[in-house]
Amino acid sequence: MHRVRRQPLGSVQNLTVASEKVTTLVRDCANIPAQQSFLWPAFWDAWRVASPSRRGLVGPMLYRKQFAAGVSCAVLLVVAVCGAQPLLAQNSTEDVHIQPRVQPPAPKDPDIDPALKTHTKPFKKNVDMVLVPVTITDPLNRFVTGLDRQNFSLFEGKDPQEIKTFSSEDAPVSIGVIFDMSGSMSSKIERAREAVMEFFKTANPQDEFFMIAFADRPEELSDFTSSVDDIQGRLLYTMPKGRTALLDAIYLGVSKMRQAKYPKKALLIISDGGDNHSRYTEGEIRSLVKEADILIYAIGIYDHYFPTQEERLGPGLLSDVTELTGGRAFTIDNPNDLADVSTKIGIELRNQYVLGYRPKNPVRDGKWRKIKVKILPPKGLPPLKVYAKTGYYAPTE
Repeated sequence: MHRVRRQPLGSVQNLTVASEKVTTLVRDCANIPAQQSFLWPAFWDAWRVASPSRRGLVGPMLYRKQFAAGVSCAVLLVVAVCGAQPLLAQNSTEDVHIQPRVQPPAPKDPDIDPALKTHTKPFKKNVDMVLVPVTITDPLNRFVTGLDRQNFSLFEGKDPQEIKTFSSEDAPVSIGVIFDMSGSMSSKIERAREAVMEFFKTANPQDEFFMIAFADRPEELSDFTSSVDDIQGRLLYTMPKGRTALLDAIYLGVSKMRQAKYPKKALLIISDGGDNHSRYTEGEIRSLVKEADILIYAIGIYDHYFPTQEERLGPGLLSDVTELTGGRAFTIDNPNDLADVSTKIGIELRNQYVLGYRPKNPVRDGKWRKIKVKILPPKGLPPLKVYAKTGYYAPTE
């Protein structure tokens, strides 16, 4: 009889211990990330073969072979997964670090014209010769022409100044029109457009123009051009709406004049009221126009009554701004008079005297210096009215 050799108990116990160690290895890998979860079926098969509880009725020799194969497979898989885990973790960490940090979009600035974004200091004149445009009218508000140099005297402060240059020719002018397009202009807009065109009819071929329209904010309708038709076409497509940012429009007009090519510069304002929507204050605009060397004229179109405080202050605001520069403000209550007044302003720009002098005070201190022009009329003329700028800022260097 062939006897079946019994398996020593110690061998079975050793296999059992080894199986338990493999089981422990498998359980220790329970923290394998979800990305490697596809390996678990292989672990399970290897562990199932190696587990003592799964021996069933398999013979000892066959069991040892299955167990050895299972252990080998389980160990290889454990080594492979546990060895790959740091590499995968490293890649995951690198993915986090190399991703560019998404910056939140920067808040957009309000849609404001660049010229209005900051309150800049006024620029100072830096010339030795001071030029003073002068308009002379009679008691009937008619222009007086034909005067000579000896009919004028000029003072800076209390000191008389020698008039070095004197002219009365019709020189080319750089002109800017500041046009009110606020909602309150709805009933007057057609007449106001006609007034602009009548004003341009008095221009010389060499003159250059630009136009700024304003309501809630100022907007440049036209850059410097010698084409009146171009400005007229742009003006026809503007519609009245919104509030009145008059002071901001004046600031933008003065800033635009820095691009002018002629020494003689003028602004014409056409508006029906005061300011109720500007960033700049009246004081800032007064300081600006005092040193800008620009003649400012204004046509104020007012109703017979002023429904708001801003409109009640409108005439005074325009008068203050224009008189500082040597210009004038005209007040009308009938829109039909707009064309006549604008023509008068255009003619006045062509009939001015320009006095030039070199200040006796050589100090460059940047201070405001008052100017006073007096008229010595020829015999037989009635008292005459003088319109001239009231001063200038001295240079600083």
